[in-house]
Amino acid sequence: MSLLFTPYTLGSPRGPLELANRIVVAPMCQYSASNGEATDWHLMHWGNLLNSGAALFIIEATGVTPQARITPACLGLWDDRTEAALKDKLTRARKLAPATPVFIQLAHAGRKASSATPWEGGQLLPIDQGGWETLAPSAIPQLEGERLPHELSKEELKSIIDAFVMAAKRADRIGIDGIELHGAHGYLLHQFLSPIANQRTDEYGGSFENRIRFPLELFSAVRSAYQGVLGIRISASDWMEGGWTPEQTASFAKQLKPLGCDFVHISSGGISPKQKIALGPKYQVPFAKVVKEASGLPTITVGLITDPHQAEEILQDGDADLIALARAFLYKPRWAWEAAAALNATVHANERYWRCLPREAQSVFGSVKVGQR
Repeated sequence: MSLLFTPYTLGSPRGPLELANRIVVAPMCQYSASNGEATDWHLMHWGNLLNSGAALFIIEATGVTPQARITPACLGLWDDRTEAALKDKLTRARKLAPATPVFIQLAHAGRKASSATPWEGGQLLPIDQGGWETLAPSAIPQLEGERLPHELSKEELKSIIDAFVMAAKRADRIGIDGIELHGAHGYLLHQFLSPIANQRTDEYGGSFENRIRFPLELFSAVRSAYQGVLGIRISASDWMEGGWTPEQTASFAKQLKPLGCDFVHISSGGISPKQKIALGPKYQVPFAKVVKEASGLPTITVGLITDPHQAEEILQDGDADLIALARAFLYKPRWAWEAAAALNATVHANERYWRCLPREAQSVFGSVKVGQR
């Protein structure tokens, strides 16, 4: 049987969570919230991807404060209003799809916050055009010539930890099955990890041990407050000389494990426009392999994995435990159905779709039957 379509279990203090297969829908920003609130776009988007055949769906980067959002249109979970909107849309979307675990990615954009949406250029918004003061480990801008971010004080670090903890509690109340902390793509936690962005001279900057201190403290605080599945997404490489490396990622993951980390999701890049990424099929898989072998943590790999046989090969080689796809699911929302057909496997589907399969893929939904007169 295809490994891609075998079950996988993630542990947590609350107990095991079984996934029906190894396919994950990675978090993808939609830039469609209204003052942080989920909208009908999210209802449609989530309902669509919960019907994808993937075993796990991760909600997009969700700001733990208004200041934490990448753009003014980003999703949030920081008060009763944003919690109610997210609960409403997610509850309704789940009713329209087979039972599927849902995680949420809690995030703080740091110095990459206060940006325009991608289709409006994606650049730093002026304060008088809806922007806000950004926060960072050091007063170093993302792009040369931009206004400087505010360097966070120790007291402000504590308030950010409190915001993550509160958002985790809200996610738990909503009935979300797991949390992924966003430590990748140049956002705040990654900014602390990387010597490119973190040039502090106190105990939160300088050495590797100091640069991982705040992310570890934040992770520990969320773990203490939240008993469901908890993991983190990490950019394994800055793709820059003198930057964060895969070896440091592996060491960081090893320190997360005794704190109660249940999985790592390995990506890369995002800390600087000067990065030189060697793009290609499976280009991040070697990073996932390094982290998985060093830490022993359940590992998700992602990045230009588009073919079912390619995904199967990664699992057969032992390079990762779960396969995440992002844009591939936007282009082909039923990618997992096609993968099941290619690998002679089955997926669960809403009964309203049972009669849609082409003749050559009749077994993808198992031994389901429909009738009419």
